[in-house]
Amino acid sequence: MDRQLLIETIRAKQSFLCVGLDPDPARIPAHLGTGPEAVLAFNRAIIEATSDLAVAYKPNVAFYEAMGADGWNVLAETMAAIPADCLRIADAKRGDIGNTATRYAQAAFEAWGADAVTVAPYMGRDSVEPFLAFEDKWTILLAATSNPGAEDFEFHGGQDGSPLWRKVLEVSQQYKGAERLMYVVGATRPEWLAEVRAVVPERFLLVPGVGAQGGSLEAVCKAGWAESLAGGLLVNVGRSLMYASAGEDFAEAARTEAWQLQKAMALELSTSR
Repeated sequence: MDRQLLIETIRAKQSFLCVGLDPDPARIPAHLGTGPEAVLAFNRAIIEATSDLAVAYKPNVAFYEAMGADGWNVLAETMAAIPADCLRIADAKRGDIGNTATRYAQAAFEAWGADAVTVAPYMGRDSVEPFLAFEDKWTILLAATSNPGAEDFEFHGGQDGSPLWRKVLEVSQQYKGAERLMYVVGATRPEWLAEVRAVVPERFLLVPGVGAQGGSLEAVCKAGWAESLAGGLLVNVGRSLMYASAGEDFAEAARTEAWQLQKAMALELSTSR
């Protein structure tokens, strides 16, 4: 899905919702059973219930790796279940160099069928450009994340006081294939989100942290909006949607949560900025 198609999809669906698919086997509704088959059934039901309200899905690869060899099949089948009009994001946070990075990219884009993959930028250009070499795919760099440990490195920098996340944004714009970059910015830090948007006004931002982590959709839109990109935001919601119910109505409950979010997003899209 290229930039223009993503913009058109956001406008058509009046939504910029990204659904996080991080299935915890301990929280899968009991009537689905146990094991990888239950996880896949759960994922498929969530996707089917919400795909007209979402523009992206983001499986976190760790939740599938933890299931062993069967988990890779569940991940690939989950990706295949996501409709073509939704962006498929592999949340893998890869970050290695050379041929290793290329193999990671092949795994995400070719073996799993992802449209985008999250990448850690710490090792620099030669850990990122192998992902950007895939011309029809997106690379989503970690920038200003919402976890407490982000204070250890991301919010510190050089002698000029500029934080590391700003350096990531500025330098990565010079990479070959940079037009296919997005960035991760946490919803719980709207003040930083505004600063990120000032540095990269024409880039999509993947924003986790709305919902269970306490981030505010209204604050995210106020700080990070990019009118030319139909907002330029992919707001990820995971646990509060996936586990809206632990019963047989889990998919219906997930849809209700997605619908409420979509209504709020439609209002933001209709607001003149």
